Amino acid sequence: MLTKRMCLLAMLGAALLRPLLAAPQSPWEKPASELADQIAAILGPGQAHLTIRNLSSISNDEIPAMRRLLAQDLQAHGVMMAGTESANTIRVTLSESARERLLVAEVGEGNQSQVAMVDLGPVAMQAATTPEKMELHKETYLSAAMLANGPNASSGDEVMTIIDTGARLFVLREESVVILARNADHGRSIEASLALDLKRPTPRDPRGVLIAAADGNAFTAMVPGTECSGAFSPPAETGALQNGWTVDCHASDEPWPIAVDTSSAVQLKAFYNSARDYFTGVVSPSVGVDLPPFYAAAPLPRSAGNAALLIGGIDGKLTLAENGALKVVSGTRDWGSDFAALEAVPASAPLAMDGTVTALWTAPDGKSVFAVVRDPANQYEVDRVTALCN
Repeated sequence: MLTKRMCLLAMLGAALLRPLLAAPQSPWEKPASELADQIAAILGPGQAHLTIRNLSSISNDEIPAMRRLLAQDLQAHGVMMAGTESANTIRVTLSESARERLLVAEVGEGNQSQVAMVDLGPVAMQAATTPEKMELHKETYLSAAMLANGPNASSGDEVMTIIDTGARLFVLREESVVILARNADHGRSIEASLALDLKRPTPRDPRGVLIAAADGNAFTAMVPGTECSGAFSPPAETGALQNGWTVDCHASDEPWPIAVDTSSAVQLKAFYNSARDYFTGVVSPSVGVDLPPFYAAAPLPRSAGNAALLIGGIDGKLTLAENGALKVVSGTRDWGSDFAALEAVPASAPLAMDGTVTALWTAPDGKSVFAVVRDPANQYEVDRVTALCN
């Protein structure tokens, strides 16, 4: 039988316990649990080194609590925390766009890397003093109308690539190179349209590489089975064609330049299989690892050491070649046969394009990309896409 004092103590204990039981859960409990489930499904039981970085507007004071919960949930799955010597790594990033926040984990097992992701919900409305943000911007760089008067081009003559030297703009099409000069009003007009003497039939999905001299007075065009060299000389010279331009083509299976390592100024070349319409995977100089056949490649600058190489394989996978190893980039399947690397952190809404993107490549400055867009009326334009900070 309880005495009056014991009843009083019991009532007091219950009163103190109720607020503790009613305390709200940490906002990180659910996302930490969901992320741990995905990571454990990738790694399985074992050890891993966990790191966390915050690229969002969430206070850094929240990180210790989130890390503690994530570590607890991982341990419940048999994934124990280890030091930097562990072969398995878990790199967690709190990322934020203009509309939502994400919790992203890059899970590494040896040379393999996969990505786990949890949506943290929309970003709350912020005050007028919004921090700087980045968004994509496009401008029309070249249109079908600008090439309409070219004597050696038809309406179906696809634009494959362009090079801008400042004084001149070179456009490689399926069967011609169009050269546009800059006018006094900063506009462009056709200076020459040079037909290419192709040594092999054009494949269904035309590809090519265009290289121009810095002074704009010469170019090299490489298309499947053919290499052409163009040069400018004063029109009065005998044999000069179209305002001083001459072009000579010959059969060639030489490798195409696909990237320049800016840290060493070394030009990377790849052998192109014109019968199959893709690169064989053989490159010069070697990148230290055998590459699979691929459609496109783009260098990724690094703060130290040589640039990494991102390749789009014919199997639809995006692979990173770095430090003598290949790593499959998860979440990038079926990106298409063309892509370009732009040094920016995703922080804006997707950029709408006015048609189908038929070609994409990185500009020489590495700060913008060019996109060839064909609209529903079967007309095209070349857009220059840059990332702007405001």
